[in-house]
Amino acid sequence: MNLLTTLFPLGWQHYLLGGLLIGLGTALLFLFTGRIGGMSTVFSSSWSYLVRRPFFQQPRFVDSRGWRLVYAAGLIVGALVWWLGFAGGAAQGTQVPAWQLAVGGFFVGYGARLGNGCTSGHGICGLGSLQLPALGAVLTFMATAFLTANLAARWL
Repeated sequence: MNLLTTLFPLGWQHYLLGGLLIGLGTALLFLFTGRIGGMSTVFSSSWSYLVRRPFFQQPRFVDSRGWRLVYAAGLIVGALVWWLGFAGGAAQGTQVPAWQLAVGGFFVGYGARLGNGCTSGHGICGLGSLQLPALGAVLTFMATAFLTANLAARWL
């Protein structure tokens, strides 16, 4: 029990509930529409409104951007509901400097494009539909994350 409190000092139940809700949401999206809810495509299809470069004007982005914006809005509304309902409307923050968040965000975005999808697309949707390439992507994501976390813990 000490290991659980060490790994999850704020409790583990809300992580389980969040994971179940994300899984349920993506499963229902796929079940009712046949669509995969990966977030990197939501990002690219949203940029298709503003950026006229050929990459962002691909039919897969332009033709699906309407429902993807609604999907992204659901994430924002979900975060708002959590903030008001479970965090009591208290301000949330981090001790991570803004420049590190920006650099990390850049690398995550670049990696999502390089990996032809993000962790939500491969990990939740890809593994959920038993796609073998998604397993390779998830194992690569996780190995890289473990390595990076351990290197950062030793060097920073």
